[in-house]
Amino acid sequence: MLYDTLAEELYTEICHIPLIDPHSHINPRKAASTSLDDILGYHYYTELAHSVGMDQEPLAPAAEPRERVRAILCHMAQFDNTVQYQWFIEICRAFLDFQGHRITMADCAWLYDSAEKLMRGPDWEDRVLRQSNLEKIFLTNDFDDPLTGFDTDRYVPCLRTDDLVFHLANAEVRGRLAKATKIEVGDLPSLRQAIGSLFEHFTKHGAKACAISLPPDFAPYPISEHELRSALTALSPDNVAARSLCSVGVFWMLAELCRDLSLPFDLMIGVNRRVYENGVYQGQDLFDQRTSLLQYRKLFNAFPSVPFCISVLSSGQNQELVSHAWIFPNVITSGHWWYSNVPPYIEQDLRGRLHAVPKAKQIGYYSDMYKLEFGLPKFNMYRRILAQVLADDFVRPRLYTDAQAIELARLLLRDNVKRIFNV
Repeated sequence: MLYDTLAEELYTEICHIPLIDPHSHINPRKAASTSLDDILGYHYYTELAHSVGMDQEPLAPAAEPRERVRAILCHMAQFDNTVQYQWFIEICRAFLDFQGHRITMADCAWLYDSAEKLMRGPDWEDRVLRQSNLEKIFLTNDFDDPLTGFDTDRYVPCLRTDDLVFHLANAEVRGRLAKATKIEVGDLPSLRQAIGSLFEHFTKHGAKACAISLPPDFAPYPISEHELRSALTALSPDNVAARSLCSVGVFWMLAELCRDLSLPFDLMIGVNRRVYENGVYQGQDLFDQRTSLLQYRKLFNAFPSVPFCISVLSSGQNQELVSHAWIFPNVITSGHWWYSNVPPYIEQDLRGRLHAVPKAKQIGYYSDMYKLEFGLPKFNMYRRILAQVLADDFVRPRLYTDAQAIELARLLLRDNVKRIFNV
């Protein structure tokens, strides 16, 4: 609830805008939750519960789902100050008919049983999408996904390329690539052919983007055919130099294909993997302040026709992203990723973008969700902040009328995504 009449009115209107979610981790063949365990299995809740003392035994695959939910709820009182708790409350109220203001252990059995009953309904997925006003959701598909068995108009494919760039030395990855493309990669021509085949497969099935998450020390640049050929010949898990050169070469190859096929390239920059080695599943990664977008200057200069939709992992890097989007025509600010996806950082970063970056070059928000039920609370969080910023910074100073503010919101939440990704 917003305690500002103007912001509340703007928020109400913004909620009428049908959403296109340009980045998620939804499994389109099982998009909605089937139990409360699916909801509380989201890494935010397991991370927070573990952070305040829960051991990892309830998170084991063999653990009974009801007991896993009970264990997480038992620790939830210690993180009920967080925005993730607010997401959970909103899910319970919107979808599970919960009427209270706080969730306690006394609610555990009722919530679990209600979720199981409601989520079994044949129209559950459609109900969640309708109530969330979600029209299309972009996926993050493994390169060997057959892209069958789901509606690619509702769930838009996107080629995720992390394994190709950083794990090509792994025999398992090479095997998956050979199985997907029917091409055994042994040299540079076969590598080009295999990756080209993947792009052909994805675009044929309606893919609208290529995506990758990148470590803090990655700095792409063009390498010669001779260098890449030599690196491929020497490629092995133990050869760090060959692996590094291959990563740069394959990444550059991806950018060339994005250029040739007119696909945007989503770059999620700055994630440091396995920092907390004993963390829960998906709860081991953090950001690194040493990352700079200057590491990508050769890429941005070399591919002026490729829209690079950039996400940064820390709010502290937002000003650098803003300045790059200010200067480079092909750099687009994209969403509020992971550790910067909490209201104080979103508000600060959103203000910086709205006051400095052309409005046509901003993708306001994406859910990053694994289950459909999180679209509603996550987008609502962003919409409330957006409504308040528009009220304070644009409508009250008479820079925009109410109608112009709503049109700006429409650009951020829908129209820019449609144009940039050609959907």
